[in-house]
Amino acid sequence: MTDPNTASLYARHIEVLQARARIALERGGFEHLVVPSGNPHYQVFDDRDYPYAVNPQFKAWVPLTRNPGSWLVVTPGRRPKLIYLQPRDYWHVVPEAPVGWWVEHFDVAVVRTAEEAIPHLPPAARCAILGEPQGVRAEYAPNNPAAVVAYLEYHRAFKTPYEIAMMREASRIGAHAHRAAEAAFRHGLSEFDIHLAYCAAARQDANDLPYGNIVALNEHGAVLHYTQLDREAPAASRSFLIDAGASYAGYACDITRTYSARDDDFQAMVDAVDAAQQRMCAQVRSGVDYRRIHLDAHLALAGILRDHGVLKVSAEAAVESGVSSTFFPHGVGHGIGLQVHDVAGFAAADAGTATLAKPDGHPYLRLTRTIAPGMVVTIEPGIYFIDMLLDDLRAGPNAASVDWARVAAFRPYGGIRIEDDVVCTESEPLNLTREAFARP
Repeated sequence: MTDPNTASLYARHIEVLQARARIALERGGFEHLVVPSGNPHYQVFDDRDYPYAVNPQFKAWVPLTRNPGSWLVVTPGRRPKLIYLQPRDYWHVVPEAPVGWWVEHFDVAVVRTAEEAIPHLPPAARCAILGEPQGVRAEYAPNNPAAVVAYLEYHRAFKTPYEIAMMREASRIGAHAHRAAEAAFRHGLSEFDIHLAYCAAARQDANDLPYGNIVALNEHGAVLHYTQLDREAPAASRSFLIDAGASYAGYACDITRTYSARDDDFQAMVDAVDAAQQRMCAQVRSGVDYRRIHLDAHLALAGILRDHGVLKVSAEAAVESGVSSTFFPHGVGHGIGLQVHDVAGFAAADAGTATLAKPDGHPYLRLTRTIAPGMVVTIEPGIYFIDMLLDDLRAGPNAASVDWARVAAFRPYGGIRIEDDVVCTESEPLNLTREAFARP
């Protein structure tokens, strides 16, 4: 990213993180915040490691995602220290020495072994150590104090301008790759080949992406987390649902689009969901209870099903009876940032002692907080024709609410999901996804 403002945005970002760390340490009664970057995990009974995933608490501070064995030390009133592992190793690529616009904000100590890092760490008894224990010396095993973690995770919902800039770049990459995936679908490629086209356009492989791509043709769109990726193309590709993101400097985007192969009834329903989704995105404003957006989404989607002949009852009746949940069984979205499903989605406050309940009958909603400026959320309504849920509905007391012939007509298309990443601001919402797709 070449934006000249990045360095100044990052400087302010570090100031915000230092202020949060100071309060979090006071809450927990500690003097130092110590964050290991994490280490590879090895598969059981094997010498192969799982793909390395950096500790989110580490990459919140530094744009480093491929540096296992490193440490961050934050002490209020001092410059943070980065203990950077640059091992002597001829089996693997050795990380280059840290360089760039962000380095000046840290005291950097380069070490060659894990043991060399220990003298650079403060006494463990006075440290809040955030991470997981694999590969860490026993005395520095993470203690993850609840008060410290709760405070930091709660406030991570409020993104700094630097973080928004990183997510904007991730969205740009994701939108570009989505266009390539749609083109591959239009050319009749298989799910696996569409996935490869996406990765090639994003210039990210499966381990770089923030989550496993969902690339679903036809009925597979009814599987909410479909990752099977058939190697052979179907005889006829009727529909295409892709839920795929991209990463940039440790931050994620999360984008879903759905297409029909023809200008037919299914495409008309896709267009209706897309229009409703944009109205939901417009609700991402300060003071709005996210649960309200979720419940409004049920009403809007039930109205679409009614308009397209699937439901025989009113939208209000479908929501009241729970019929709408057969067709929209997941939550309308979640927080996003350093993690695709960002943390503290149910926290009532930064003490971590109380949570905000999900609406009755809606167990899969991942965010129940009131939206405030700086929060970034996904909005991802969907309509699906899932055999298991449809069978339950047909066998129950509300079977007459549905025109089953219309269900049979839409079932071969699987389902619809449209998802954008939206920033709450002091005024109009900022839709990072639509902004990215609007670029040439």
